[in-house]
Amino acid sequence: MISNGLIFFIGLIFFLWLGRPIFIPLLIATFMWYLINAISAYYRKVFPFNQVRDGKYPIPARIFNWASNILAAATIGGVLYLFITQIQPMYGELMSRLPMIQMRLISLAEYIFAEIGMTFDASLVPNLDQIATNVGMSAASIATSVGMIAVYMMFMFVEQSTFNRKFAAMFPNRRQSKKMRYIIKSIDTNMKKYMFVKTFISAITGVLSYIWLRSIGLEFAGVWAFIVFITSYIPTIGAIVACALPILYSLVASPTLHQPILTAAGLIGLQIIFGNIIEPKLTGKTLNLSTLAILINLVFWGMIWGVAGMFFSVPLLVTTFVITAQFDSTRWIAVLLSADGTIPDKRDEE
Repeated sequence: MISNGLIFFIGLIFFLWLGRPIFIPLLIATFMWYLINAISAYYRKVFPFNQVRDGKYPIPARIFNWASNILAAATIGGVLYLFITQIQPMYGELMSRLPMIQMRLISLAEYIFAEIGMTFDASLVPNLDQIATNVGMSAASIATSVGMIAVYMMFMFVEQSTFNRKFAAMFPNRRQSKKMRYIIKSIDTNMKKYMFVKTFISAITGVLSYIWLRSIGLEFAGVWAFIVFITSYIPTIGAIVACALPILYSLVASPTLHQPILTAAGLIGLQIIFGNIIEPKLTGKTLNLSTLAILINLVFWGMIWGVAGMFFSVPLLVTTFVITAQFDSTRWIAVLLSADGTIPDKRDEE
């Protein structure tokens, strides 16, 4: 007979898959809310407008907090607007050249197959128009969810001041309350370090990729650099995609192998230096997650929630890792998820 645990697990997967139109916008909204709060906290430290003067605050705390949140949201909006206005024209031009790129890709594949003495089948070459259509549909789907994401975020900020009271009501027992606050603080600490390091490394890799691709004369360097930045949040597969797309384009667009070789050397070198050397040193043992667990988790969330699931796979895994380490019945799961068997200390309910 199938155990109740397996039935529950299958039911949970089906529930997550069926509820993806609700859960994905909610996850994005939570991520944006968290990011805005993190930036807002930084602004409150930088701008000393809430410092006590003559025993009084020059600006009421609530107004100051809302002003810092608005400034943080404006910062994110400005960065997104800058990306969109700079990338969109190049992306549109790239889309207009897809038929020509498709023809050159087929010609390149025919040449390679002829050289190795194999029969070429055009169906083996990816249909770039279909891929672009799918990407466009995904972008349109996200765009239609913007309103829902904005509503979620608005209510999160409105109810943010009540979180502590709700938390106290949910866990009136002092020992349980201390344990749950410890778990939330651990998740918050790990997540902040992960997001800061990942964003910092992704941004530097994207900028250096742009400078390198521009210097060797590869077209649409801005688009490729933007792809490098975005896909850096997706473990392993993101780096492969970030390198493969511009390398493949350079092979199709360049009449010689000089530019493709330089493209591959530069992008792969940057991924190795920043993704495999610098980033692990900056994160240290904060995450301590198994590479195999990251890959399995990536595939799992990718199958359920698509690209959005892949993008948030590591934060979801970090959350699972921290929570399972705090309970005796689930610490074995944390051990399996860890890189070397070392897991966070369990906070005893004292």
